[in-house]
Amino acid sequence: MTLTTALLTLTAYLIGSVPFAVVVSKAFGLNDPRNYGSGNPGATNVLRSGNKAAAALTLIGDAAKGLIAVWVMRQFGSDAPSAVALAGIAAFIGHVFPVFLGFKGGKGVATAIGVLGAFSGWLALASAVTWLIIAVTTRYSSLAALIAAIAAPAFAHVLLNSPAITGACLIMAAMLLWRHTDNIKRLLAGTESRIGKKKRGDAG
Repeated sequence: MTLTTALLTLTAYLIGSVPFAVVVSKAFGLNDPRNYGSGNPGATNVLRSGNKAAAALTLIGDAAKGLIAVWVMRQFGSDAPSAVALAGIAAFIGHVFPVFLGFKGGKGVATAIGVLGAFSGWLALASAVTWLIIAVTTRYSSLAALIAAIAAPAFAHVLLNSPAITGACLIMAAMLLWRHTDNIKRLLAGTESRIGKKKRGDAG
């Protein structure tokens, strides 16, 4: 790894660490999302404030972090799959473990989508369609996120044939599964809330 790649990987982590849920909530005069609902600084929890615009901006911001981090690596560092993969993973880890929030961040779904989009538009589309199909048929947002996360590495392998990018997708999928442990327990117990009903957890 070159010094430039290392520095841009660190930059990607810092970009990922920007807490849009907290920043947007403050800008809208809302309560800190870490102090209500699931306590998760993500778009789903911001939506619990009742402000859909704030939630939408949080979602866009969190996804944009992944896109921007990879773009910066490609523009100012290297376009090699290994470097691009590092930037994507770093941005995702930044969201989950943000230095600006004491390393207590969100679950990473939106940022993962942004990273996938930066890797390949087709990869992001395939994952998004998978999420949509599962969400519509089961009405479980968390289950849709989990299945889409598991499917992403397979999509990456078929569409991109890049071990580095596929590996990055595997790492993000593993972390998403870990971050959704509580949701998985509720799904198995049959107590997970469905889309359109009051949620007990947070898939975002």
